[in-house]
Amino acid sequence: MLVCLARQAGEVVTRTRLAEQAWDENFDPLTNVIDVTIYHLREKVDRGFPRRLIHTVRGRGYMLQLGDPAAELAGHG
Repeated sequence: MLVCLARQAGEVVTRTRLAEQAWDENFDPLTNVIDVTIYHLREKVDRGFPRRLIHTVRGRGYMLQLGDPAAELAGHG
């Protein structure tokens, strides 16, 4: 899942796209497996650092921000 986010850094990646890339199967939108996996990724990638890299874009998906967060989010309003 982190590879999928990294390949599309700065772009919103939908939950369905993440599931298809990570598990290569149809995604059940009622499951919380994406949320749990993102939580664990955040524990490893973001914890202990002043700037978060993994962001939730409410109603759309997740985004890995490597550059200027204000500039990247401005294009995804």
